[in-house]
Amino acid sequence: MQVDVKRKQSKSILTKASGFLEGYSHTLNPYTGCAFACSYCYVRQMPVALFRSEPWGSWVDVKENAPALLAKELARAKSKGPVTIFFSSATDPYQPIEYKERLTRALLEVMSVAQPDFLFVQTRSPLVTRDADLLQLLGDRVRVSMTVETDREDIRRAFTPSAPPIAARLEALRELAARGIPVQATIAPALPSSDGFAERLAGIVDRVCIDDYFMGDGSGGGRTARIGVRAIYDALELTDWYSRDAYRRVHEQLLRHFPQERVFISQAGFLP
Repeated sequence: MQVDVKRKQSKSILTKASGFLEGYSHTLNPYTGCAFACSYCYVRQMPVALFRSEPWGSWVDVKENAPALLAKELARAKSKGPVTIFFSSATDPYQPIEYKERLTRALLEVMSVAQPDFLFVQTRSPLVTRDADLLQLLGDRVRVSMTVETDREDIRRAFTPSAPPIAARLEALRELAARGIPVQATIAPALPSSDGFAERLAGIVDRVCIDDYFMGDGSGGGRTARIGVRAIYDALELTDWYSRDAYRRVHEQLLRHFPQERVFISQAGFLP
C-alpha cells in the first residue's frame, strides 16, 4: 500500500497518560498513523483515525519538531516529579518510515541524556535493535516490549500482512536480551498459535505479557467488534479463538514454561 507522508509541527509531544496507561505519567508518539495497519488495531476506532478520510495504514504524519519539544517538555516534567513514559501508545515508533526519518532514534537520544524514571518501548519491529546503543544507556530504566501475537506465520499474514515476520521479531528479542536490555514478549492480542508457542518464547525471554481484545482494547472488546476483525477468524475457521476465554489456552502454556511471577496479564504487563 502506498503511504502518504506529511510533515507537521506539533504543539506538544508529551501527553498525560490516562485509562489503560494510567500507571504512566506520559505517553509519547513520534508519528500519527501507522503503516503496519494491523487488522485489529484499536486506534482504527479512535478520533485520530475516524476523522481522516484516508484508510488507516495509508497515511503517516511525521512530527518533525518532536525532539526539540521533548527536550523542553521533559525538563519541565522532571522538575515536577517522576516521569514514566509509554513509547508509543497509538503508533509503532519503529514503523517503516523510521528507517528514513530516524525520529524515534532522535527522541531516544534526548532521553538518553535527560533520562526519564522509566521508559516502556512498545513495538513489533526488529528495527528497534538499531538503537540498542541508546537503549543500553538507560539501563534498568527501560523495557522493550515486542509484540509477538502468535508463532504461526500463516496467522501473522492473515491478520497483519504489513507487519514484520515473527522469526525476525524473535531474533530481535534475542539480540536485545544478549546486550543486557530488559525485554518482554507481548502476546497481544493472543492470536491462534501452536502448542509449542510458550516453549519457543521461553528460550528467548524471561518475561511475557498476554492480552486480548476484551481486556485490552479499552472498551471491553467493543472497539474490536466494530472493526469487524471476527470475519478473519470466521474465514480461517478459527472462531473459537475469538472469545473471552481463548487467551487462557496460551496462558496455561506459559505457566508451564515461565515462573508465575514472570507471566503478566493485560494491563499489569504494560505498567512501569
